[in-house]
Amino acid sequence: MLFDVSLLPKNNILCVDMKSFYASCECVDHGLDPLNDYVVVVADKNRSGSVVLAASPKMKSDYGIKTGSRLFEVPRHRRIHIFNARMKRYLEVSVQITELFLSFVPFEAILTYSVDESWLTLNGTEKLHGTPREAAQKIRRTIWKQFGLPSCIGIGPNRFISKVVLDVYAKQQGIADCTYEEVPQKLWPIPLRKIWGIGTKMEQHLNNLGMYTLGDVANSSLERLRSRFGVMGEQLYYHAWGIDLSPAFVEANDLPQKSIGKGVTLLRDYWRENEILTVVLELCEEVAKRARQLGKVGRTVSFGVRYSHYEKGGFHQSVTLDTGTNLTMELYRVCKRIFKKFYDGRSVRMIHVSLSNLMNEESVQLSLFENREKERTLAKAMDEIRDKFGPNALLRAVSYTSGSLARIRNGYIGGHKA
Repeated sequence: MLFDVSLLPKNNILCVDMKSFYASCECVDHGLDPLNDYVVVVADKNRSGSVVLAASPKMKSDYGIKTGSRLFEVPRHRRIHIFNARMKRYLEVSVQITELFLSFVPFEAILTYSVDESWLTLNGTEKLHGTPREAAQKIRRTIWKQFGLPSCIGIGPNRFISKVVLDVYAKQQGIADCTYEEVPQKLWPIPLRKIWGIGTKMEQHLNNLGMYTLGDVANSSLERLRSRFGVMGEQLYYHAWGIDLSPAFVEANDLPQKSIGKGVTLLRDYWRENEILTVVLELCEEVAKRARQLGKVGRTVSFGVRYSHYEKGGFHQSVTLDTGTNLTMELYRVCKRIFKKFYDGRSVRMIHVSLSNLMNEESVQLSLFENREKERTLAKAMDEIRDKFGPNALLRAVSYTSGSLARIRNGYIGGHKA
């Protein structure tokens, strides 16, 4: 290898993934076999175009149905079970699994990546649980015994390697590992589309530069990637060599929130401006409330729109303010201004609002010319009412119009019915 691996940190990190988690949870709750029964979980089984959120392994192998498929693609057969997503239930099980992890490693050794995936750092647990592979086997057996849920585990000296080996090998083998020395053999032949952190657009950019596998990236030059992609190009290069220097143990305080965002995929195409702006206002309300809960204000407001599948395209723009804010109407006025400038009348399917360039609320000096303190006090009073009586206890008038999603979404968890 080009790098002296003896100088790189050698941690023992597991990337644990719950296989077809939502579908497996439904199997357990309905007396089905997660590995051998045919199960699909959708956002809403009453809508033929509803997105498949999870499919059991047999649905994937025998019918080609996977996450992102549509309900109308699922064959109607008596042995196929279709369930509506129950996000509250999945979160409950996820928390219970994390509590199980605490019997293997301390709290600071667990980094939750998603509801069904976590990294565990095993450093110092060898006398208790054996080698990383032995520990992985114990964890898989315990999860199966306690929850009846299948899992798979990637093992590596850092988070990047453990995640990639999970995605590429462990999801078929159950457990897979990779050392620094094995990176050229195991990771370099992998197509870029299968590498964690490389999206479709980045893959296209790299393809245009003649790179199609992780090995192609590793054997490119750092200078070329850095000049083309900046910091991201530098990260790509080091990841291609299996190098990830992120700390093995992370304190919660070491992960400051960089932005607060909220997006929504609309239930239908919106083309009336008043309906679109209704949803924009509701998203601004959610983002601003979250900022106030965290005691943060932000100077940069970002607003994006994606057009319908048939029309394609969209836009995403940001505006940086002179003073930080966490007030709904200030966010909304910026988003509305961006919308008026860039919207061209096409049907909208997705809307996103975010607030970044964050700072502590106390650090902001109130303007001498604007009575913002009154607005802040009113906003926090509204937050308290919603926290006490529920999010639908106090709504803006637009939330009772035809385009509103707030009353529906307030009953959801993770964008889906609880």
